[in-house]
Amino acid sequence: MSARAGILLSLALVAPALGQTPAPTAWPAYGGDAGGTRFSPLREIDRTTVAGLRPAWIVRTGDYLTDRGRFEATPILVDGTLYVSTPLGSVLALDPATGARKWKFEGPVRYGYDDYGDFANRGVAVWAGGQRVFVATVDARLIALDAKTGVPCADFGSGGTVDLTVGLKHPPAYHWEYGVTSPPIVVGDKVIVGSAVPDNHRTDAPEGVIRAFSVRTGALLWSFDPIPRSPAQPGYDTWTGPKAHDTGAANAWSIFSADPALDLVYVPVGSASPDFYGGERLGDDRYANSVVALRASTGALVWAFQVVHHDLWDYDVPAQPVLFTLHRGGHDVPAVAVATKMGHLFILDRRDGTPLVPVEERPVPASDVPGETASPTQPFPPPAFRLAPESLSADQAFGVTDSMRAACRARIASLRFQGIFTPPSLQGTIIWPGNLGGMNWSGVSVDEARGVLVAPTNRLAMVVRLIPRDSLHDAIAAHPDLEYGRQTGTPYAMSRDVLGVCTPPPWGALTALDLSAGTVKWQVPLGSMPQMAGIPGSGAWGSFQLGGALITGGKLVFIAGTFDQHLRAFDEETGRELWSAPLPAGGHALPMTYRADGRQYVVVAAGGHDRLHTTMGDYVVAYTLPGRGAPAPDTTAGDLWGAWTGEMHIGDAKFGMDVRLDDDRDTVRAGVRMDSVEITGPVQAERSGRGVVISFPIYYSQKAKCAANFRIELELWNQGTQLEGTGSFDGPCASGGHQTAAFVFWRTGRHPARR
Repeated sequence: MSARAGILLSLALVAPALGQTPAPTAWPAYGGDAGGTRFSPLREIDRTTVAGLRPAWIVRTGDYLTDRGRFEATPILVDGTLYVSTPLGSVLALDPATGARKWKFEGPVRYGYDDYGDFANRGVAVWAGGQRVFVATVDARLIALDAKTGVPCADFGSGGTVDLTVGLKHPPAYHWEYGVTSPPIVVGDKVIVGSAVPDNHRTDAPEGVIRAFSVRTGALLWSFDPIPRSPAQPGYDTWTGPKAHDTGAANAWSIFSADPALDLVYVPVGSASPDFYGGERLGDDRYANSVVALRASTGALVWAFQVVHHDLWDYDVPAQPVLFTLHRGGHDVPAVAVATKMGHLFILDRRDGTPLVPVEERPVPASDVPGETASPTQPFPPPAFRLAPESLSADQAFGVTDSMRAACRARIASLRFQGIFTPPSLQGTIIWPGNLGGMNWSGVSVDEARGVLVAPTNRLAMVVRLIPRDSLHDAIAAHPDLEYGRQTGTPYAMSRDVLGVCTPPPWGALTALDLSAGTVKWQVPLGSMPQMAGIPGSGAWGSFQLGGALITGGKLVFIAGTFDQHLRAFDEETGRELWSAPLPAGGHALPMTYRADGRQYVVVAAGGHDRLHTTMGDYVVAYTLPGRGAPAPDTTAGDLWGAWTGEMHIGDAKFGMDVRLDDDRDTVRAGVRMDSVEITGPVQAERSGRGVVISFPIYYSQKAKCAANFRIELELWNQGTQLEGTGSFDGPCASGGHQTAAFVFWRTGRHPARR
């Protein structure tokens, strides 16, 4: 790729030509509009009123997992109904003003759920013309639901479902090797979907084919494989080696965007398999690590822009391409912003992929691994569009004590690092920025009218080491706590570790870019690390973040996703934090906003992240301003009494349960039944606030010496229709003598999925 000139200072923004700003009462797509700008013109909540923001309602989905999963969904609002999905592939339809549940589709993803590497579901898509809701699941299903009832559409696929593993050139070797974690996108009469693929297991992993299905029947209409398989296909000659064209992955796991007027869908494509050794796929490897524009009606390739040649760093294009309009020399220029894990931000003409700001091919370090040939150059945007640090030396090592700094200096000095794009090595290489970003699926947000782009970034270096295959067993034995990938089909396995707090802070930042001037408008640390609380200066160190930013017409930027589990509002003009509120669990999701019953709401999912070890949950939390008629969460004691039916989630198992609660004057009487489990002693219960605490001993005959004691803490949720909470499981039957379990119950005969 050669450098292309761009007249940066002449860029000025005009009102959107895409029609990206939806009707103020709606949020019809994951990013607010088909172009993913994450912007709403609503301004009732603004810089003068945001301090009064408070909870309006809280809903629990009932898909509560204590140790696995990531509730990363952003609800969408279409035709007066709020739709939200869960990691299990469930979909809930809610009243946007009260959170009252209209229906729930019980997701098909079942237990053994610890198998899924990226156990997430980021949202749904709606075909408004046919009143259908589409959800794609981590177990590789595309499901169509009736938007009014939640019932699967019998005329779509097989009983409402398309099996996405059918027709793959490289079928998954195990059931979690192929799935979907992001919402599909609906363009016209097509629903278009990508895939999530573990790409460090084997060279011939499942391919990252992008497919379009009929919204009516589920029939396959077109497919596009980012890896060219025949000499007649463009890009074929950028893959070299006898097995190169049989490479897997190059999958599109993140969120797509579309411009219906141009008949284009914009696809962020990830790396080819495996991530860290490319000796079996030499060359630039197009169209991996690219944003690809496809003709939405046919799937034909229109243009592509590769952000990394011959990826060796797990530098997927992780973020939704954001579509907006630039005004340049008196002309409207349809643009797309491409955010990357390197922190590089590319601004392209979305009609043909031409850079609208300069892109320079710069020399980068060579590989020293036998069999590998790294690309000699990589594309770089101008400095203001590189939003993460790219240099790291032993002298920059961080540590909260002198001894920690010394240890960090020694560790950094022992590893290979010659700047960004230093290839993996047998010695061990620092990958900086790491695979968490820079930017990740959190993406970027654009306020066109004010000419502002806002980007959350992470600053966490990783350490990757290539391991000769005959040394893998010894490496695992020596360091069992590291992440390993076999990279079968190559001479090397790999290990990956975090450089951790040796990485200089801030570890997370929020940056606003002035698109007209091509300069950074402001940059502030984002969040904090609770484990660092009390250390002088730690408030400026920021936090790693996965979520995303919402910009509103009230000149506010809302963002969650940090380790300290807060939702925050920043002044869009200055970056000053104006408001924050604690969330009941990690809020690793993009917030959204809408107006219902004449009132503006801000809503975010809070469900934690298993790998980041933030608090787990299944909450959807809505905020609004106080005032006459403003809703508020119910804090009254509520009616616990009667029969409840539900289930326990523990480890990778699920057990059906029934509970009966009776008011016996000043005491609570409780009865409990569990599938396959014997209750071996008295059941004790006591009232606790809006809930109840239940204790009892059990014996599980299907496991040797499996006796334990349960203590369950339950609370009323969802207008008194749901009892939910956690419990401790202690005794010989529990893994390590103690486990945490999740419990959810509905009043008998009123299960939400049965409507």
